[in-house]
Amino acid sequence: MTWWQRFKKNPLAKLGAMILLIFYLTAIAADFVAPYDPYVSQVNGSLLPPTQIHWFNESGQLTTPFVYPTTQGKTDLETGDRQMIVDKTKPSPIRLFTSGPQYNLFRLSLPLPPKWEEVEVFSGIPMTLHLFGADGEGKINLLGTDDQGRDQFSRLLHGARISLFIGIVGVAISFPIGLFIGGISGYFAGWTDSIIMRLVEVIMTIPSIYLLIALAAVLPANLTSAQRFLLIIVITSLIRWAGLARVIRGQVLSIKEREYIQAARAMGGNSFYIILRHVLPQTATYIIIAATLSIPGFIEAEAVLSLIGLGIQQPDPSWGNMLSLASNASILVLQPWLIWPPAILIIATVLAFNILGDGLRDALDPRSVQR
Repeated sequence: MTWWQRFKKNPLAKLGAMILLIFYLTAIAADFVAPYDPYVSQVNGSLLPPTQIHWFNESGQLTTPFVYPTTQGKTDLETGDRQMIVDKTKPSPIRLFTSGPQYNLFRLSLPLPPKWEEVEVFSGIPMTLHLFGADGEGKINLLGTDDQGRDQFSRLLHGARISLFIGIVGVAISFPIGLFIGGISGYFAGWTDSIIMRLVEVIMTIPSIYLLIALAAVLPANLTSAQRFLLIIVITSLIRWAGLARVIRGQVLSIKEREYIQAARAMGGNSFYIILRHVLPQTATYIIIAATLSIPGFIEAEAVLSLIGLGIQQPDPSWGNMLSLASNASILVLQPWLIWPPAILIIATVLAFNILGDGLRDALDPRSVQR
């Protein structure tokens, strides 16, 4: 039985893979799926609750779904109750594939040193088509609006780009470092191994979250969110490779004694060629599993830094800085729609990666027994 057949028999692993596939595809196409620009505020629309969708007209007849234009009214200073002004004379039908704010689909820009200017890699495809929207003056705010009147659902989708891809980019940086250093340490052994392992042990003693907070706190205030995103990835990656290097070193110590490695040595093979061509590929199973289980750590690090105001800064959205509103007790009680969606998505993403990693471990490990 192949690893793919074993994987397909694991329903939890398939569920995790499906959840992550939906999340990442939605994040990539966030401009198309989101009905509104995540940076644009709605007039008199701050802290609106999720829009109520109506299916029956004033006569009680079933019709196409529609919404009423809703704006913020006066707030009772004594009770804190907010009046919502609903204009029932202007129903706005909900449509699929409607025209909306213009955007560039799949636009990609990267902040690059030394000047830290954003370099446009791909300008994207100019479009105005959105997956859904409301025709007329009404707005469809599926998750309400924030304190600036911005659509919470649109910000949640755009924030997923940072919160989801920070883990993948972080693993792409930290794992090659850990693989290479761990491979060298285990293959050459001796004093090389001793020096490298002492360095690894020093790095592993550094409490990562406190280091991240300290480094993020001294970053220049004029950095854009894209630049902060890159710096958070680099900082996090440079302190997360040590654990992987230690495990790879142990595996290489065992692998290098196998007959085909000894044969490659006897034939005069270059040491670094043997490491890259014969030794490290034997650790592929562990690498795939470890990478899957490491991504949630990067997502959590970004969420924590943004939550305490040291990560991605407003107005740019990320799940972490959207959670920062939880520090306001009144918002936590009176506007829970601002808190629960990003919190649930972070939890769902971490759980999905964990169950996917467990499923891959069971499928890729030839010694595992399928129950």
